[in-house]
Amino acid sequence: MFPKETSLEKINSIRKNCMVGHLGIEFTEIGEDYLRGTMPVDERTHQPFGVLHGGASVTLAETLGSMASTLLIDRDQFFAVGQEINANHIRPVSEGMVTGTARPVHIGRTSHVWDIRIVSDQDKLVCISRLTMAVIPKKN
Repeated sequence: MFPKETSLEKINSIRKNCMVGHLGIEFTEIGEDYLRGTMPVDERTHQPFGVLHGGASVTLAETLGSMASTLLIDRDQFFAVGQEINANHIRPVSEGMVTGTARPVHIGRTSHVWDIRIVSDQDKLVCISRLTMAVIPKKN
């Protein structure tokens, strides 16, 4: 599904000087029909009560889905932009690493829908998210 020339090194290079890098999000695996990444659960991603902030989970989900859509489009002609995201926070995590996996639900000409599941180090479900991306033409 993803272009063969896609490399983790290349997509991880976008992390500098933005939220993705500040939160420690890293793309870790490109599969046949998924993109996977990790995020530490630490002082950067905790809410005041010492557990993973729901907004951090949503950031991981949107990062994975956005990058997955970006890899599927002609970036010379189009942008992929987040249009809607929702999340169900299933269980708290206070330390370690969470891993998110984005898989397509729908890949259309003008929109993409992604299912993103985030699990703990113990492979326990932490968050389920669905992201809709709009594919819009670049203005010349």
